[in-house]
Amino acid sequence: MRRIAGIILAVLLIGGVVVAVVAGRSSEDGTATKTVQAVIGSEKAEFFADPDVVKALAAKGYTVKAETSGSWAMEGLDLEGYDLALPSSQAPAVELAAKYKVTGTLPRLFYSPLVVVAHRNAAEVLAANKLATLDTEHRGTFTMAAYLAAARADRTWQQLKGAQKYGELTGTLYLSSTDPETSNSGALYLAAASYVENGGKVVATDAEIGRTAPLLQKLVRVQGAQQSSSDAVFRDFVSGAGNPLVVVYESQVASLLAEGQQPDDLVVLYPDTTVNSDHTVVPLTEKGNAVAALLSQDKRLRELAARHGFRPQGGAAEFASDTTYLKQELTGVHQAAVPTSEVLHELARRARG
Repeated sequence: MRRIAGIILAVLLIGGVVVAVVAGRSSEDGTATKTVQAVIGSEKAEFFADPDVVKALAAKGYTVKAETSGSWAMEGLDLEGYDLALPSSQAPAVELAAKYKVTGTLPRLFYSPLVVVAHRNAAEVLAANKLATLDTEHRGTFTMAAYLAAARADRTWQQLKGAQKYGELTGTLYLSSTDPETSNSGALYLAAASYVENGGKVVATDAEIGRTAPLLQKLVRVQGAQQSSSDAVFRDFVSGAGNPLVVVYESQVASLLAEGQQPDDLVVLYPDTTVNSDHTVVPLTEKGNAVAALLSQDKRLRELAARHGFRPQGGAAEFASDTTYLKQELTGVHQAAVPTSEVLHELARRARG
């Protein structure tokens, strides 16, 4: 199964790399391939481990040895000797480019919006209390402003109409996310929440940071200990463990569906205000630059990225989603801009307290 790399991964540590994935062995004509050392966000481990991706890269003469790290944690790694870095967002990519003096436009390969996955009982209760709307049995919209108002008031499940008949829905209503100081999905969750809390504007000034920080701190502190891997958080949800509402990437759901799994208890809620995770390459060597170009332009690799649930840049038609759970087009979903890396780091720091 393509999720095997994700299953191996438990927690990403800021100080180092925890999982290695090899993509590419030899080209189709039997000649040796060039080895490319890469550090990637954990959610792409399955993509690089996919035998079809291995074959497609080898056909072009490359073997990619990919090690995983939290996207924001990459800034703390020593990437000397690596050929490329592939975090899950543009902001950490820009930081890495500055650190290693990489010039020019950074290729943005594909993207994936943040979504909220919910167990069906939880989704139905949210809908009954106007915190969400359901389009189908397994898909709907999450109302960010209403949720943030509930979080501000410390609302509990027990205060929501209809929750009393579900024994698992108890305690404070909240979304589980990853650690925003080391993980991209956690940081982007704060970006979306701060945008809504700031009146539909990107947080940019010290005053706006101060105004939005108290709510962000509520969103994070209620979770207790947070994991550093979006893959680990999603695995816990699918297994039935933990919180009934979790922030993940759409691509993780799409990958699960592509494996033939269709959980009856899964509902995918698209926040009416969300942010995209723009998977952006930082080429550190000529070999890294060549692989970045392949990932961005090669038709077969773009098809495989779409199969793994990533939306290729400039190729909406390539995204073949299961519309029972996912939106083919992101209509009705407002894409908020992300604060600068400096501001987002400060928001994460204050949220973590």
